Amino acid sequence: MAPYRMSAAELEKLKEWLEELLEKKFVRPNVSPWGAPVLLVKKKDGS
Repeated sequence: MAPYRMSAAELEKLKEWLEELLEKKFVRPNVSPWGAPVLLVKKKDGS
């Protein structure tokens, strides 16, 4: 998948979401050279 830029609003929302998941210990920091792209899609209700 080709890289793409995220808008400032999308990037801020992603950071908030990741911080919340880190606090709940659903995810943990990783330094692996492998990763997966993130694609944000708005729902019909705008969230």
